[in-house]
Amino acid sequence: MPKLKTKSGAKKRFRLTAGGKVRMNQAGKRHGMIKRTKKFIRNQRGSTIMAESDARVVRKNFLPYG
Repeated sequence: MPKLKTKSGAKKRFRLTAGGKVRMNQAGKRHGMIKRTKKFIRNQRGSTIMAESDARVVRKNFLPYG
């Protein structure tokens, strides 16, 4: 069997933690910051752990060796 390719878009968007969880950047910060509250903007900093139901799909389909 040939090696499976990792999806290029997934390489740029997701990383795996040592425990196998999927880390991703916070969503919802590209535009429209004026209408957002200061609390929302503050809480969206950095990265977060993806929900397990979504992470299962990412690991299976987009990061085959992750």
